[in-house]
Amino acid sequence: MSPRVLPTVLALALIGGLAAAAPASATESHQRPIRLIGEKIVPNSLPYQGTIVGGLSSIDYDPRTGGYALICDDRSAINPARFYTATFPVTAKGVGDVTFTGTKPFLRPDGTPYPPLTQNDPAKPQNEQTIDPEELRVDPWTGDYYWSQEGERTATTLIDPSIREARRDGEYVRDLPIPANEKMTPTSGPRQNLVLEGITFTGFGALIASNVEGPLLQDGPESTRTTGGVSRITLQGRYGPVLAQYAYPQEPIFASPVPDGAFATTGVSSMLAVDQADPTKYLMMERSFVTGVGNKVRVYEIDTKGATNILNVKSLADAKNVKPVKKRLLFDAADLGLSTVDNLEGMTWGPKLPGGERSLVIVSDNNFSATQVTQFAAVAVPSERL
Repeated sequence: MSPRVLPTVLALALIGGLAAAAPASATESHQRPIRLIGEKIVPNSLPYQGTIVGGLSSIDYDPRTGGYALICDDRSAINPARFYTATFPVTAKGVGDVTFTGTKPFLRPDGTPYPPLTQNDPAKPQNEQTIDPEELRVDPWTGDYYWSQEGERTATTLIDPSIREARRDGEYVRDLPIPANEKMTPTSGPRQNLVLEGITFTGFGALIASNVEGPLLQDGPESTRTTGGVSRITLQGRYGPVLAQYAYPQEPIFASPVPDGAFATTGVSSMLAVDQADPTKYLMMERSFVTGVGNKVRVYEIDTKGATNILNVKSLADAKNVKPVKKRLLFDAADLGLSTVDNLEGMTWGPKLPGGERSLVIVSDNNFSATQVTQFAAVAVPSERL
């Protein structure tokens, strides 16, 4: 059997049955609280190896180093589009300082960094055009990096989003195929800046799950103050075959902007497998911003078992009898006791803690703004809460 066929066979077996054997959680009355372990704020405009640290849009634990890999969503406007590595000690009693240990630019197939939006050449292949980096995960099999980018939608430019593989030095390896419904066309596909925000490995590394931040154009409106939009989750084999999609019901926008009519948005900013053995359960970070009010960030646990496979459903706005994923609130960042709830965009499982707790490490994207912060935090999640 081909080594590229084996992961797909394993994936189908996992989807079909292995995950169903997972034990039920303890009753609510016996659950310990989710608690903040600690947080650290990285200085704004921190210089590091010729770059400015900021825009940290994702974080992933790297078991090969005991540290973390982080993506920067700078579109080569400040420095070339890049990733960082860092250490961030986490114990049951607290967290240590964040120490950056390296940075590299992502490279195009021709070996050069990606250009800024203002210097993009639309005559080049799409995998050499400007990018909008959003989430990075460490491949549990090889240690390479898989990362997502949102592409571009303007009146004159359509660049598809993508999931790409890179070596640990940033060298381009390949693009994974994405579903046809996630490609940019004038009338369908993702909305601008509401595209591939979250990716995660699952199924022992045989599968990759991803999510679009907001509803596709053909799937109906974005969330409003009274109604939540519906976005899509995609499950595919690590070598590319797209296996399924599921409908994810988003929350309504949590508050009205001030003044009325000002900017307000919500969407899924990160996705994380609960357990590598179970390709049906994930954490989803819903991040909202409302002008004049601020940020709200909530983490939900979802379960795709029993949800309708919508891969061949052209429009969720017109679809009948679509069953979305099951969803429950795990925690609201406002309840953790953070110094501030900033633009949290990334999460990863950190070290296991004593007493059956797991550490969940989260990071914020400061948008390179003097009024926002680059925030690292660790949260203790008791195993019975998952």
